[in-house]
Amino acid sequence: MKAAVFRDFNGPLAIDQVEDPRPALDQVLIRVARCGICGSDLHMTREPAMGVQPGAVLGQEFAGEVVELGAGAQGFKVGDRVCVLPLRGCGRCPACLKGEPAWCPSMLLQGGGYAELAVAADRQCLKLPMLTSLEDGALVEPLAVALHGVALAGMPVGARVLVLGAGPIGLAVAFWARRLGATSVAVVDLIPLQAERAIRLGATHFVLGGEDAVNRVNAALGGMPEVVFECVGRTGILAQALEYVSPRGTIVMLGLCTTSDSFVPFRAVSKEVKLIASAFYSMPEYHKSLDVLDRGHAEPRDLITDTVPLSALPQVFESLRERTSQCKVLVRPD
Repeated sequence: MKAAVFRDFNGPLAIDQVEDPRPALDQVLIRVARCGICGSDLHMTREPAMGVQPGAVLGQEFAGEVVELGAGAQGFKVGDRVCVLPLRGCGRCPACLKGEPAWCPSMLLQGGGYAELAVAADRQCLKLPMLTSLEDGALVEPLAVALHGVALAGMPVGARVLVLGAGPIGLAVAFWARRLGATSVAVVDLIPLQAERAIRLGATHFVLGGEDAVNRVNAALGGMPEVVFECVGRTGILAQALEYVSPRGTIVMLGLCTTSDSFVPFRAVSKEVKLIASAFYSMPEYHKSLDVLDRGHAEPRDLITDTVPLSALPQVFESLRERTSQCKVLVRPD
């Protein structure tokens, strides 16, 4: 089959012919229809500490059609349309039985979506309802990431919320924050390219970062934000979040910063700020993210700005390392 293969940390992905995957006993073989380009993949292909190895096929936000079943796979038939939860747990430990495979001792973050075929355990797959498309299926995973962060915040109904970063996760956070009761949601970014999309997703305000941004955010929200979501993942952003957040407010860290950072601890102590780190999601949150699409909420679909063929993935992948007008780009087979 054709796949986009990671070669090294100094070059782009390479389109190669690789051996077709075969489903193990409890697995299904999926013909990939759509796969989202994930920000974590951009990080993994530049940061050796994150453990990606040469020869890997990345891509964790994928959906497709079942074309073959392993001998012990249950609950599916050939032709089923599925989305894939890329957190592969053992299925037997307490964490897996609670619907939290992210905390399984043997959890594997699965890729494979940047290819024509991929395998996944039957317990990782969800059938797509009739009214949801394969494009929707590729959005479920990033929506679940954002939902988990909002859930961890313990956000009170009527809260003033600030989202730092207008990428796909930041905009999905704005969507969930409004749906779960925030009265006002401001999105801050250094460039205005996603301003209109932020409002369509649910933000009440878009504020350009830079000089005097704290005062402009407070004016937009009618007071200091009680919850700040850090969705950028760059050094210095956490220190900025401490300036924005209200006394006894909450900062939720969703951004993937892989380098050392610093802030003045007194700024957090003086406000009694609660700092929360958010990683992955639970099975119920994944189900809820699929359900919101099945119920006809079109806003998350506005995250998608382009769909490109697999053969174009290496060039598009590298272009997303820079600021562009793109938001969520999907990959389809050639």
